[in-house]
Amino acid sequence: MEQLVTSPDNSTTTRSRTSHQLLQPPEQDAFAAPRPGRRTRRALALTALLAAGALTLSACGGSAEAGSGDGKNGQAGADAAAAKDASDAKITVSSKDGATDASINDTGVKVTGGKLTDVKLTVADSGAPVEGAISGDGTSWKPGVQLERGTKYKLVANAKDAKGRSATENATFSTVSSDHSFIGNYTPDDGKTVGVGMPVSFNFDKVITNKKDVQSHITVTSDSGQEIVGHWFGAQRLDFRPEEYWKANSKVTMKIDLDGVQGGDGITGVQSKTVTFTIGRSQVSTVDMNTQIMTVKRNGSVLKSVPISGGSPDHPTYNGQMVISEKFVQTRMDGSTVGFGGEYDIKDVPHAMRLSSSGTFIHGNYWGSPSIFGKSGTSHGCVGLRDAKGGGGDTPGKWFFNESLVGDVVIVKNSHDKTVQPDNGLNGWNLSWDQWKAGSAV
Repeated sequence: MEQLVTSPDNSTTTRSRTSHQLLQPPEQDAFAAPRPGRRTRRALALTALLAAGALTLSACGGSAEAGSGDGKNGQAGADAAAAKDASDAKITVSSKDGATDASINDTGVKVTGGKLTDVKLTVADSGAPVEGAISGDGTSWKPGVQLERGTKYKLVANAKDAKGRSATENATFSTVSSDHSFIGNYTPDDGKTVGVGMPVSFNFDKVITNKKDVQSHITVTSDSGQEIVGHWFGAQRLDFRPEEYWKANSKVTMKIDLDGVQGGDGITGVQSKTVTFTIGRSQVSTVDMNTQIMTVKRNGSVLKSVPISGGSPDHPTYNGQMVISEKFVQTRMDGSTVGFGGEYDIKDVPHAMRLSSSGTFIHGNYWGSPSIFGKSGTSHGCVGLRDAKGGGGDTPGKWFFNESLVGDVVIVKNSHDKTVQPDNGLNGWNLSWDQWKAGSAV
């Protein structure tokens, strides 16, 4: 029986052989394809593997003609499309994300190409919000309060461009720590009206070794045109004043530009502020310890003569020019706080005004006999004026308190004590102009 078969090595169809026919050698069949040898079969197998590998590589990497497939070119196309449709609003946060020494003053947000829609600043640990406001034109935002030192904050700012497309910026930052920064507590405050003797006074919370740079970043000017010079009292206090008392009714401007200024090894300033205050009318009062009379002059003319009772012979009042630095309608005076042991402790002293850091006041006195005023010194160094318990009534103590400003000058003369030290209170007027300028670092 005849049968058609196909060779596994060759697809050419050959006529089958009957079972009783002898096998014909391959070389005798002129029409049969030659059977490949072992080397040829290995080459074919390798070719097949390479072809399979090429297909595999093409599947992973994509092809140049892949267009918008799932490969790199497809992602690049998607990124380009997203970028083309991105908002024109570009938000900038002054405190960089991840910063550990951010300013407590200059934190803010600005936007170009759009307007801010909302800004949220919170204390990172507690989530407590920090109030702030977007500017009227929508291009900036600032916190409403000074940030705390050494505190971590989170900020989220959102904006939209003219086409309504949104933009967002996030930042988490920490403000400079108190260990690595310094601030100056200053007087007078912004907007105050003060007397003609009021110096600008800074008390720094760290020792300042780089005095020149610190002083040069604080400028004090007056519309009176007076020259104003700084003077260092030690390493933590810097005062400014003109040669003579301030001109009455002048305006003084103090610019503090200490943010980022190196005050010493490892400490940086954090303040940036402009302060403006007004000098009021001129009032200078002179206490004569020989007569126990205080003469109050307003704008150069005598306003009133007031009987006083100054320091006793055992506890005389300082001589010199002293400036009222604080006013209290009522206060406690305890002798033990100023080195007098338990000699006195009066819990309701009326109309008290501080003249020195060491405890010199000009104040109301309701416990002394009316006969002492204008006659004799009986105090422990203060200047007393007749007054009433509780501060009521029409008394010299109440009158002088109401007529006085912080910054007014009280001059004491003819006392048996020494002149008050210029750094004991705001009393730098007791230095000559040459002495004052010698204490400047610039």
